[in-house]
Amino acid sequence: MPVSDSPSTSKRLLALLSLLQTRRDWPAPALARRLDVSERTVRRDIGRLRELDYRIDATRGPDGGYRLQAGSRLPPLRFDDEQVVAIVLALRTAGALGADLDEAAERALGTMSRLMPSHLAHRITGLVSVSAAPTGGAPTVVDPAVLLRVGEAIRAGEELRFGYASPGVSWEDRVRRIEPHHLLLHVGCWYLIGYSAEHEEWRVYRVDRMELRSHNGRRFAPRVVPGGDPARYLSARFRGSDGEGSWACWGEATVHAALADVAPFVGDGTAETLDDERSRVRLGSWSWGSLAATLSRWEVPLSDVHPLELRTAFAALAARATAAATGPSTVT
Repeated sequence: MPVSDSPSTSKRLLALLSLLQTRRDWPAPALARRLDVSERTVRRDIGRLRELDYRIDATRGPDGGYRLQAGSRLPPLRFDDEQVVAIVLALRTAGALGADLDEAAERALGTMSRLMPSHLAHRITGLVSVSAAPTGGAPTVVDPAVLLRVGEAIRAGEELRFGYASPGVSWEDRVRRIEPHHLLLHVGCWYLIGYSAEHEEWRVYRVDRMELRSHNGRRFAPRVVPGGDPARYLSARFRGSDGEGSWACWGEATVHAALADVAPFVGDGTAETLDDERSRVRLGSWSWGSLAATLSRWEVPLSDVHPLELRTAFAALAARATAAATGPSTVT
């Protein structure tokens, strides 16, 4: 059966394919009603899709129906706008999974960009610069429409106007005006890095705490984030740095645990395997005491600790822990 080149037929085939992807079984009468055609036309269109290598099984029942099955190879698929946004975000953050997926993800993004309709391409462009830090964390829920609005403002170079809920308080009435520059995923949360012209400084906001106003503000010229690397700048802000420097204290130790158990928790540090049961870890922190506490998180023996300041901090930590364990208790 030849596949028709008629625009109406092609459009109907895409609509039929989209319906078949939304649920497991479709009765033939239901498909006919949704497409506003006869059941005979549905049968012909099912045949056309089968000729295009879509595996569609007929189902038994009073009305009969159809089920789209997995095939030996992936056929062309049809996605709605929200699905495209989800795919783009997943591809942009593929590196955070720790697998070697960056190159494949970039190729997939390139393919989608070339085929994407213009109305959606303009909205997605702002999300193409999204990056993710390779660290874990329970994800927060963010409205995709908000991510798109922020991405569009970044692409267009337009000031964002929004209310903001600071930790522990409700929404603030004051409208913030920020020049948005970078959208990043870090430890399960989406963050906006922006510049406040009013205060003449860079600021970081959690996107799930933003309440966007209906209209954006003035246009602005792009700026370079301190240090030039948005991801490093964001990590530095969490440790109290201005993003241009590094940790005040760096140390290393042999952690008596396999690399697979250690690597997911080193953040911007490094970890390498020594053998099946030991890993060499190098970490930074704002103080030697906090670094000692961080290295103690794995609850396994540590050895070959450097430098001397870190060993001294471990001694102080051990003394405090001993005092806490042996001191008097007021709990009865």
